[in-house]
Amino acid sequence: MAKRVVITGMGVISPIGSDVPTFWNNVITGQSGIGPVTRFDTSDYPTKIAGEVNDFDPANYMDKKEARRMDRFVQFAVAASKDALTHADLEDLSSLDPNRVGVYIGSGIGGISTLEEEHRKLLEKGPRRVSPFFIPMMIPNMAAGQVSIFLGAKGPNSAAISACATGTNAVGDATKILERGEADVMIAGGTEATITPMAFAGFCSAKAMSTHNDEPQKASRPFDKERDGFVMGEGAGILILETLDHALSRGAKIYAEVVGYGMTGDAHHLTAPAPEGEGAGRAMKSALASAGLSPEDIGYINAHGTSTDLNDKFETMAIKSIFGDHAYQLAISSTKSMHGHMLGATGGIEAIITALALKEGILPPTINYEHPDPECDLDYIANESRKVQVRAALSNSLGFGGHNATLALKAYEES
Repeated sequence: MAKRVVITGMGVISPIGSDVPTFWNNVITGQSGIGPVTRFDTSDYPTKIAGEVNDFDPANYMDKKEARRMDRFVQFAVAASKDALTHADLEDLSSLDPNRVGVYIGSGIGGISTLEEEHRKLLEKGPRRVSPFFIPMMIPNMAAGQVSIFLGAKGPNSAAISACATGTNAVGDATKILERGEADVMIAGGTEATITPMAFAGFCSAKAMSTHNDEPQKASRPFDKERDGFVMGEGAGILILETLDHALSRGAKIYAEVVGYGMTGDAHHLTAPAPEGEGAGRAMKSALASAGLSPEDIGYINAHGTSTDLNDKFETMAIKSIFGDHAYQLAISSTKSMHGHMLGATGGIEAIITALALKEGILPPTINYEHPDPECDLDYIANESRKVQVRAALSNSLGFGGHNATLALKAYEES
């Protein structure tokens, strides 16, 4: 029989707060973390805004030598993992069997800032000047690797890399490891740091990002008729997952239970979602089936909701296809309206938000929802959070390449 899996700790690095209380308060009060890009000159870029993390100092988590040997996305992962363990009252892992503590942290892109810097050195100074740490700083799995090294976690260790579905896949895959009894604790989630000249140029060339530069805080407007593209964010969202037995044995505080996980492939297009959100719908259906839940059991969906034309329209259609008439009774929100699209980190961040919504009985808003779109006609919790206690919720993540992933979470109930 599969073991029950619960969430006992969380760590966040984000544009709207880098500790859980600040982050959650800003989520439920509808605070935007979007502003002008400060990392590089955007004069030649059509998009000049992003959700930057401006309050992060790696020296609070590691010494300077260690920090210099990590790309920013890895620094975020180590910091958020340490904070998550503290949040779970597990600062000292020495009391646990290290072989039973695993890490599953993904990144959609990995160390692109390191890649850009080392490539500049190659062109300007030649191959001998490229850092020997270039490869281990750049590769996307190094977030999981470094967290394992820093914390002494010797259990299952892997990294999901599925574009914007990465964080959700990491949490879902880690949950399966715990259900099978292969670990007692998993440190899981996603991390990303792609506010760089090259990444920005690529997304701008693809015409994927908003150019609503004059009012940055209103640029990310999921499901709104005047949406014009996503706004890039950065950061990390890490969860401490435990088997229920292990959590109870140490008297842990439980925030929510992970009860279902579904993932599918669109088999359709490099970047565009499958028509009518067919693949996303199958992911939600799979998550419900694995959780043993009916559509009517779900009270809230944290939508992928990127603020792009096709995603928001097709995700809405996918929800209708799975939930039928109940789709109009569901509360839905996209918190990307506040923290931006954090790519590989998004699934981790939004799983945290979904768990806190269940625990606190507060559903976060979709800010900047001002112009209803006839093709997006569901309840998107417009602009203000809502005090509602729901029993179960879904969190959706949909990525380039046709990757779809959905988590099903329930409010924790003793049995």
